[in-house]
Amino acid sequence: MLPGHLPLLAALRTGIVAYRRGTETTRCAVGTGFAEAGPDKLVILTNEYAERAEIDPVLVRKELAEVQQRLAKLEAVPIALPDAKGAEASAVEARDRREALVGRENWLAAELELYGDPLPATQRPYEEFGPPSPPDDDEVPSGSEAAPGSDPDRVRRAK
Repeated sequence: MLPGHLPLLAALRTGIVAYRRGTETTRCAVGTGFAEAGPDKLVILTNEYAERAEIDPVLVRKELAEVQQRLAKLEAVPIALPDAKGAEASAVEARDRREALVGRENWLAAELELYGDPLPATQRPYEEFGPPSPPDDDEVPSGSEAAPGSDPDRVRRAK
């Protein structure tokens, strides 16, 4: 972000962030969260943050192996799609566990990349990228069902 940047709020994925204070550039790993940019600063809100000096690659690799082993066990378990209605509770639970494990795997991979020992690239066919799908038509309230204080014409215009 350059000085004078217009205000911006953005969702962040796990990865590496480089920032500069004066002439010094610093790289760090950040987890999922949000970035808020203003005219003279950038604020990152995340629960996970690491600098290179804090990373022990042996411990990270050990935890990564455990996470990948748990993910491999979930490969044989039926998993419900995020938008599936009436899915079995066990399939929904398996999906939630998988999402948490993939998130942890991504965080550990970001730490290793920051350390200078990146993992080979992988792609899981069930990972979702981008914004969520729009709701089905039956999930969008009609003008008569609009929330109190909302503009029913706005709901119709949005369709």
